[in-house]
Amino acid sequence: MRYMSLPLSLRLADATLERLAQCASRRRIAPRTLAQRYIEEGLRMDEHPLVRFVDGLAGRRARLLGTGLDVWEVIAVVRDNGGDSRAAADYLEVSLGLIQAAVTYYGAYPDEIDNWIAVNARESQEARAASLAGHAALER
Repeated sequence: MRYMSLPLSLRLADATLERLAQCASRRRIAPRTLAQRYIEEGLRMDEHPLVRFVDGLAGRRARLLGTGLDVWEVIAVVRDNGGDSRAAADYLEVSLGLIQAAVTYYGAYPDEIDNWIAVNARESQEARAASLAGHAALER
């Protein structure tokens, strides 16, 4: 997510500011950066109530509520099924409503999701190449 630099003044309770500072410190980022993230993600979750955000080794990403599925994973499966949401729901063994929620989120943030899909494809190709090189080395 990218943040714009328009100023906004807020008055927050001392306890809220302290909690924000503690969370930011644990994440090694500035409190204002964390507050910007919380606001952006909060707005997105209001607009897309079946989407939440999770941290991982690759970064923070959108995930479908109550599943272990990232939105980009669902969109990749929908694409693999020719855009058929019902087939994707059957394959992933989740409700059609969750697939539709992912598609709706994708409609709002296609560049973000396309980037996650591209990163995963690149990493998969690199892992495959490394595996093939390892097997080739074993055969020498």
